[in-house]
Amino acid sequence: MNPLIRFFLKLVSRLKINMKKDYKKVRNIQQVMTPDVSDRYTIFDHKAYSLEGGHNIPIRVFLPNTPRKPGALLFFHGGGWVIGDIESYTPTCARMADLTGQIVFSVDYRLAPEYPFPAGLNDCYDACEYLMEYHKKNHNEMGGEFTLIGDSAGANLAAVVSLRLRDRGKELVDKQILIYPATYWDHNTESSPFDSIRINGKDYGLTSKRVQEYIELYVPNPEERKSPEVAPLMANDLSQQPKTLVISTEHDPLRDEGEAYAYALAKADNEVYMRRIIGAPHGFLTFPDVTGAIEESYKIINRFLYDLNDEPDQRLGGSNSKPKSKRIFNLLRRVPEEKSRVLSLAEKEKLGNIIALMRENNE
Repeated sequence: MNPLIRFFLKLVSRLKINMKKDYKKVRNIQQVMTPDVSDRYTIFDHKAYSLEGGHNIPIRVFLPNTPRKPGALLFFHGGGWVIGDIESYTPTCARMADLTGQIVFSVDYRLAPEYPFPAGLNDCYDACEYLMEYHKKNHNEMGGEFTLIGDSAGANLAAVVSLRLRDRGKELVDKQILIYPATYWDHNTESSPFDSIRINGKDYGLTSKRVQEYIELYVPNPEERKSPEVAPLMANDLSQQPKTLVISTEHDPLRDEGEAYAYALAKADNEVYMRRIIGAPHGFLTFPDVTGAIEESYKIINRFLYDLNDEPDQRLGGSNSKPKSKRIFNLLRRVPEEKSRVLSLAEKEKLGNIIALMRENNE
């Protein structure tokens, strides 16, 4: 990891922030520090009405400045279900539209603790149903596939929305992209089954303590935290999910649970791709790209969006396989300096053992 970034993350980790008391201060700091990019991008605001909740759900629409490609991305922002909004994520979503060439819809779902679980999830689900219908009605204009994408808590919401669509007998989205997702409920360094909570839980910006504070604010009732709608890794049935890309990061307390979710989806016979970004911390998608992690991530994302994945070992599961000629071609290619990687067989087996033990202990 870049030494300057490492030093900065260690400082952030050492800040005496109690999210349960200071979440409003953190929100205010985010708003002050977010640059205004409205004069450089085509952005307009929209609202979807929630029949169930009786309120409007703000949605910000980003059009790419680059040549537009078919398809649309529905984005759920991160922030532990407690901080973050469409304002603080506007630069990230504008960049996403430009680098993918697709329209990006960003949802301003309700935040905890003012609106605890399942308020934010319900907003994301309602927005997804609304925008999928809009996409179908305007298919000639929109074209392409409809993809859910989120980072951290937003990736958690994307994963749960996909499960909820299946469980309610609704049409699934075409694809989902989960960037360093939260998929499990326990982030205590002593009881979590995942090593990354202990290895990366102190000095890389997002600490294990803060993750646990976030989930306690989001789901005040401890019994509800094991629900698959909070921790999708707890779902007994992960079948019939959209084609999935999971991007994890090396220095992230959530790394292992995100990779475990990719593994579990693949074991349920879904088509799943997984890459770990080398040297990157949690939350890098919103940082300046001084290390090339964002550039590498969008290369991976665009290969996935436009079905250009030709690396057979990048796929964790699914019933289709690449032709032998392509596999041979990839073996002969010169490998550039590693910025991301797939999981080794030993890592996959370890995840499988953890998942089996975790489910056995929670039955």
